[in-house]
Amino acid sequence: MKILKTLTTALVGTALAVSLGAAASAATTKLRIQTHFSTETLSGQMAGEFIRDITEMSNGEIEVEMFYSGSVVKAAETFDAAATGILDCDMTGGAYQTGKNPAFQFTGDLNGGYANPYQQMAWLLHGDGYAQLNKLYNQHNMEFVGWWIPGPESLSSTSPIRGVADFKNWKFRSPPGIITLIFKNLGASPIVMDFNEIFTALETGIISGADAANLTNNIGLGLYDIAKHTNYPGFHSMPADHLACRKDIWDAMPAHHKAIMKVGMQALALKNTSINEVKNAQSAKDLRAKGVNLYEWAPEELAKYRDAVQSAWVEFATTPEAKELLNSHVTFLKNLGAMK
Repeated sequence: MKILKTLTTALVGTALAVSLGAAASAATTKLRIQTHFSTETLSGQMAGEFIRDITEMSNGEIEVEMFYSGSVVKAAETFDAAATGILDCDMTGGAYQTGKNPAFQFTGDLNGGYANPYQQMAWLLHGDGYAQLNKLYNQHNMEFVGWWIPGPESLSSTSPIRGVADFKNWKFRSPPGIITLIFKNLGASPIVMDFNEIFTALETGIISGADAANLTNNIGLGLYDIAKHTNYPGFHSMPADHLACRKDIWDAMPAHHKAIMKVGMQALALKNTSINEVKNAQSAKDLRAKGVNLYEWAPEELAKYRDAVQSAWVEFATTPEAKELLNSHVTFLKNLGAMK
């Protein structure tokens, strides 16, 4: 009996020690992340779902303080804010950083290269995309973690946008990057401005339209309250929003936290693409019912745009990093048979 009691005490003590040791060794990763999306948009809601997912999958070991609508710094400044320690991670998009290196254009949007989000995700997952992207991101003290791609975007305009001819002298909000070059070559007047300045600029007449997001997110931004013309399906742009974290923060994470973050982003990508496909179809019906004009471009007009895009790729890829990334995308597309 005495031996049994001693053995029981020893086992309880060992179990307690193991439990305390496990608790003591449980790592906590604390992250401050900013997105340019507001909580009212579908993408903002999806970002919130991602945060909940990684918190639950890590059993609370990953703690996130999330900032929406560019509330800490402007959208284009989020990357630098993360790289320098004001934030920890950037949940905007790579094209905002083309001023650093034009290669950043090819980290998120090939502007007419990929037909749908699934093709583009295939490059990331099966075309050595992670390694290709981190060659660039690591040079800037950041680690690329993942993409989420809502799908082809739709323009918003206060005047008809039925074809290339309607772009002549069209003054619109443009994100930075290759899209400004493409639209200038088509006769438009792009004005680069922050994501959260679009509504006011449209309302006050500073711009006549915007390259902002897809139908559903444009509705969330209130753009169709002012701009009664749009195009659907979209064709001109299909940006992938990224999650990128400061390199030292990423390197310090335990392996299971890194895996949770990457898998969490892959889950977000699937949910985001599929829900946007459903929502955009519903949004198109709702907009037509409200009197918004939706234009589906004719094949010959799309061909004019795609010609302008492919020449702009080459013109824009002026650095070794840009040429390498562009070549990776083009090679993948040719191997798919999606490009000659």
